[in-house]
Amino acid sequence: MRVTWAVTSTGGDLSFRLDPEDEITGRASDDYPVKLAINSCSIGGVPGDAHPDLFAVAAWTIVAPWTRRRISFDRAISAELAAAFHDGWGIEAGPVGAQARQAGRTLAISYSGGADSVAAATIYPEAPFLHFRRVAHRRVPNRWPHYRSDVLAGLAGTTGRAVTTVTSDLEYTLAEPRPGYPEHHAVAAGALLLADELDLGGLGFGYELGSRWLGGGRYLHRYTPDNPMWSPHGRWGKLFAATGVHIVLPVGGVSEAITMRVALNSDLKGQVRWCLRGTDGPCRTCGKCLYKELIQAAVERRPLDTPLTADRPVVRKWLKKPPYGGQEMIEYGLARVPGIENTPFARALDYFEATEESTSWLDHCYPPAIDEIPAQWRDQAAAFMAAHVGFMTEAEARRVETWGS
Repeated sequence: MRVTWAVTSTGGDLSFRLDPEDEITGRASDDYPVKLAINSCSIGGVPGDAHPDLFAVAAWTIVAPWTRRRISFDRAISAELAAAFHDGWGIEAGPVGAQARQAGRTLAISYSGGADSVAAATIYPEAPFLHFRRVAHRRVPNRWPHYRSDVLAGLAGTTGRAVTTVTSDLEYTLAEPRPGYPEHHAVAAGALLLADELDLGGLGFGYELGSRWLGGGRYLHRYTPDNPMWSPHGRWGKLFAATGVHIVLPVGGVSEAITMRVALNSDLKGQVRWCLRGTDGPCRTCGKCLYKELIQAAVERRPLDTPLTADRPVVRKWLKKPPYGGQEMIEYGLARVPGIENTPFARALDYFEATEESTSWLDHCYPPAIDEIPAQWRDQAAAFMAAHVGFMTEAEARRVETWGS
């Protein structure tokens, strides 16, 4: 893979060319197949004098799925970053010749506006926001016009926080399955390029217990302490650390029930929006709306409020046998939503014997997640969890560590 950045008056233009051994259809870090559509994209509003390691990792978040043996950048990177590429992916990266970037002092939040992201932001009320906004690609038609990135960006701008919005068409590098991030970490591409300007030493994400420790929705359905995407000792964690921008997961030890509760009780509750389709509010007809409605109804101890019925295509995955993505939260909802037997989740009752007692571990924080937060931001997260959530007992922690076994 050969990577070139061109700095313009509006940002940075990335182009890349595959080597003979590289592949048009590759796999992201969660092993999901992704097919390349085009070998160029742009990131708006970023400086041209960012550290070369930042340019390199920003590019890697986009081109990693299709790169097999080596990557050549248009500017020298540090030996420390080259070692992280080699140790994590077996990739030979170069040229080497720059000094490593020193970590900054600021923690910023990669802010999407969803409940998980809002919960992370609530723990650090002084942290600025970095918001990623998809914009049209100049050469690729928009096959997903219902995605309302303008609405999400508008909501981010009304939070009262310092917000830097990064615009990019990088999601159009994907032909299949649809426009989206080649790697989950591509949401941070603009943040990385702004790290020097904002003095970033850490970037906080809203990934919660299910994503960090229980395998997430589509690659593993078991306890995964060595999560390759989000653990600090995983290949992505070490790669980001080599740039001086640590991955920070403020809510990595709590379930989506807790992030929902924290978000809806926060000063930002009016800006919470997990739906990517609605304009004046959630669309209520997509799969994500149904899943989040289950969680919200469970937290609020009320019946499910949805127009969706079992014959709708977005409901099909919950009519099949488990495992499900977010399965721990399905069980949590089954145990708490009144009248669940009359909802699209009724079929799931055949596969679980979920009770409030059996799912109560999801109401507390898994302590090792706090230990993973870099020292300069750890105490604040620990104090928040102690005051508002509470920590798991040893028995509850074992429920996490035996998940899926």
